Amino acid sequence: MRPRLLINLTVFICLSRGLLYAQTAKITGTVKDSSGNPVAFASVKIAGTKLAASTDFNGRYRFDNIPSGSYAITVSELGYKTLSINVSIKSEEAKVIDFMLHSESIEMNEVVVKSRTSKNGMGHISEVEDGIIYSGKKTEVLQLDSMNANTAQNNPRQVLGRIPGSNYSETEGSGFPSNGIGFRGLNPTQSIETNVRQDGYNITADLYGYPESYYLPPLEAVERIEITRGEGSLVFGPQFGGAINYIIKNGPSDKTFEFTTAQTGGSYGLFNSFNSIGGTIHKWNYYAYVQYEGVDGWRPNSDVRQVLGFGRIEYKANEKFKIGLEYSMLRNQIHMPGGLSDMQYDASADQSFRARNWITSPWNIMALTSSLQLSPKSLLTFKSAFNVSQRNLVWKNEDGGPQTADSISPVTNTYVHREVEHEGFESSTSELRLLSNYNIFGVQQTFTAGVRYYDGYMKRQEGGPGSTGSDFDLNLYGGKYANDLDFYTQNLALFAENTFHIGYRFSVTPGFRYEYLRSSAKGYITDDTTRVNINRAQTRYIPLGGIGLQYQTTHATNLYANISQAYRPTDYSDQTPVGVSSKIDPDLKDASGYNADLGWRGNFDGFLNFDLGAFYLAYNNRIGIETLTDANGNPYTYRTNVANSVNKGLETYIEFNPFKAFVKNSKIGTLSFFNSFAYIDAKYTSGQFKGNMVEFAPKTINRFGITYSIKAFSTTFLISNTSKSFADANNTIYSPDASVGIIPAYQVMDWSGTIRVKNYSLKFGINNLANAKYFTLRTDEYPGPGIIPSIGRSIYFGFEAKF
Repeated sequence: MRPRLLINLTVFICLSRGLLYAQTAKITGTVKDSSGNPVAFASVKIAGTKLAASTDFNGRYRFDNIPSGSYAITVSELGYKTLSINVSIKSEEAKVIDFMLHSESIEMNEVVVKSRTSKNGMGHISEVEDGIIYSGKKTEVLQLDSMNANTAQNNPRQVLGRIPGSNYSETEGSGFPSNGIGFRGLNPTQSIETNVRQDGYNITADLYGYPESYYLPPLEAVERIEITRGEGSLVFGPQFGGAINYIIKNGPSDKTFEFTTAQTGGSYGLFNSFNSIGGTIHKWNYYAYVQYEGVDGWRPNSDVRQVLGFGRIEYKANEKFKIGLEYSMLRNQIHMPGGLSDMQYDASADQSFRARNWITSPWNIMALTSSLQLSPKSLLTFKSAFNVSQRNLVWKNEDGGPQTADSISPVTNTYVHREVEHEGFESSTSELRLLSNYNIFGVQQTFTAGVRYYDGYMKRQEGGPGSTGSDFDLNLYGGKYANDLDFYTQNLALFAENTFHIGYRFSVTPGFRYEYLRSSAKGYITDDTTRVNINRAQTRYIPLGGIGLQYQTTHATNLYANISQAYRPTDYSDQTPVGVSSKIDPDLKDASGYNADLGWRGNFDGFLNFDLGAFYLAYNNRIGIETLTDANGNPYTYRTNVANSVNKGLETYIEFNPFKAFVKNSKIGTLSFFNSFAYIDAKYTSGQFKGNMVEFAPKTINRFGITYSIKAFSTTFLISNTSKSFADANNTIYSPDASVGIIPAYQVMDWSGTIRVKNYSLKFGINNLANAKYFTLRTDEYPGPGIIPSIGRSIYFGFEAKF
């Protein structure tokens, strides 16, 4: 054992002092592949000397204190052709030398893998990637093959739980098809504050009018997840919560055909079957999967049956141009057990008083992606997605809340008629981006600009007279829909950013985005018994600005800071809500504000990975829920612009591997610890609720995990602690209306393990190990209203094979 941490810190201090005073020559630059993507951890050596370096996550390298003379510089990395160039350098000269590596197929003998590691388990996105500038922005990237997790059920704690400040609405077991996510105290319900993408394109129902996530790809098909927070308004859109991007796997480049199958079983009748094929044939790469999931459910009336499918084919014409076509689909049928009142939840969280509520959300997304390397320094990318999807619901009208029984009438000897809702979505989103590198005084600068056009249509029909039965039946019986509306949204966005490198360590990235947004509604609604015709439209012009700063403290660490404006228009759910028990303010206003970040991130010699930061989020005209009292003294909830608010706090992620730090060659495996912590001070700063906590914003979110690996075996234990929060601006502790009240603090433990032998894997684990009784959501709409309990202890066991 040896104290490598102390040695590294001493070396770092000495080098920092040397950089301040040395007058010798320097060489810096980047190493990228033929597509312009950074090559991390490439070896860069100066022949005839002891000087050697390794590129960082952004592909950058640096040499200092080089004596004048002529040298050969060699760059090598597995999977690429070794590149060597001759260079002459004079005293006190600073040269910038960039390398472009080309891929190389290598035929090797059989390799026995004794242990598995991932270069990018949890890190941040490169400074430039896929035609997008990330310099100075708060980013995270999760590499799924380096994690032990229940990917068969998309467990959010085990995968996204590493992201500091990530909060979830766990609804998948109670009737909503995908768990929602929110960051920094923002509302996690249905991920409405976050720009949700797959392979860089939009997959939500509607970009602005109905920004809800019904479809998410199965994590078994996901290679990595990229998260951009804070300054997301310039590169993706004006959302306060930034963006989350699920990157689907590619077919292997060294095989013409590969078949993967994973079969998972577990508690409450879980059966998940995931099967994929992929490969490369000449210039064509393909990948496709089909997943079937069936589960009887933890609560009665919570059974789910769904099929997801995906297919991609990509043609790489040459080193400069490639084009791909993707199709994603979802077919599901979900039984909704309904929400609970406080009294019902206290008696038993795993009960249900609704047997006649159903939802289905068939989803279809077709996407075209392409990239063109215009020159060694310029890249043009284009992504276009077309969405044709639906959301259909049949349920017992929830007037009166969960405490109102859905029982057979003694007069009619039948149940009351259910209510049928239908929503149809048709939209297209196209983004064209240009990225170009250029030099100023020998230092590389980066410029990017682009345009996005979105056109969306939504058909909303609600209040249709459904059947008196209990089965899945979307037919109407004896009448028309009470409300029938057509919504249209058009959006044109222009954006540009430029990274100015001042020297070789410091960069400034100013940016600007201009949004044109037009929304309209036509049709009719029924107010009591009166039909009211609707014909209204609104046009918005939204300028947004921001700036990011980044300082490279070492080749693998940097300081970052940014500030960026954000914006959220009122959406269709606010204006004409479906299945909502609250009253709605008819004069809702759009929300606006800004995000700011300051932090330090990076890694030390592979044994310490960290991101330590602070944030400040100003949110004006926040839309939330107030609790009011009617003329008879009965409480009711009112959705309105509550007030201005500020969310501020700290976000830290630390992962430490003591074996890598102190033991050169461990024979007893490897051990790592990680801690994801967020302190969130989210309060209203104006109005009658000044000083109250913002809804769904816990003060602290703390997760601690331990991973141990030896040879083919790896296991992870995770403990998650989330403090209390509230569901309304009044910070109500208890109300007869269960859609508001306290969301108590909770602690959940998860354990998982993996055994890998050649091309075979066994996966197993227990979620909610201590069988904690908790919930993450109170809601005034479906799948409630009321308390939506989270799933109790569950066990899973799976087998995976590759051929």
